Amino acid sequence: MNVVDSSGWIEYLGDGPNADFFAKAVTDASRLVVPTISIFEVCRWVRRELGERRAVEAMALMQQGHVLELDATLAMSAARLSLDLKLPMADSIILASARANNATLWTQDDDFKGMDGVKYVAKKKPAK
Repeated sequence: MNVVDSSGWIEYLGDGPNADFFAKAVTDASRLVVPTISIFEVCRWVRRELGERRAVEAMALMQQGHVLELDATLAMSAARLSLDLKLPMADSIILASARANNATLWTQDDDFKGMDGVKYVAKKKPAK
């Protein structure tokens, strides 16, 4: 199973320099777990940066995976991770979602660098 964090979705959808790194996880819908917090973050970014039509397309793509609701158990696990690892709220929910599903977390977010169960790639600056 795979979880792509919001930065990975944004990189893929925005065709950033690391888009290819995330393509395998994003396009394998049968193995994709999508936390609802990622839907919020990605939808907000895509609407702001790429427009309403692209936001609708992005949401359709994300919903091809298994959408994981934030329930009380997941929220408590995320709170524990947030305190233990000093992670922001969204990052802790995404990590808890991956761990609850025995999934690999795909990211370019430095907060996850070096963690078990994480495929990390350093964020690159877009070519000018």
